[in-house]
Amino acid sequence: MSELHDWLLSQHPGLRTHKAFQKKALELASRDGEHRALYRLLASMVGRYIEWFDEEPLPPAVAERAYQLLLELAEDAERSIGAPPVEQVKVLNKVAAAELF
Repeated sequence: MSELHDWLLSQHPGLRTHKAFQKKALELASRDGEHRALYRLLASMVGRYIEWFDEEPLPPAVAERAYQLLLELAEDAERSIGAPPVEQVKVLNKVAAAELF
């Protein structure tokens, strides 16, 4: 998870970043079976955002807010990796309920 979070920290808040994030999350889901649900939820959440704004103008304020929320969720996900199962489920639920827009 730190690989995904660290990569995201160095990216621009545009739609391409979200597309690349989704791809990376799906790749990690295929390699890390222990945390597959978390990666797939992150990819799905970003997918909804991509579908909404693909081929549409993305207002800078919306892009920045979505990027900051994605950073927050990726950080929460990273911290949850070593947490007790109850805390991991809380993060899974938070990601599942999140909307970037």
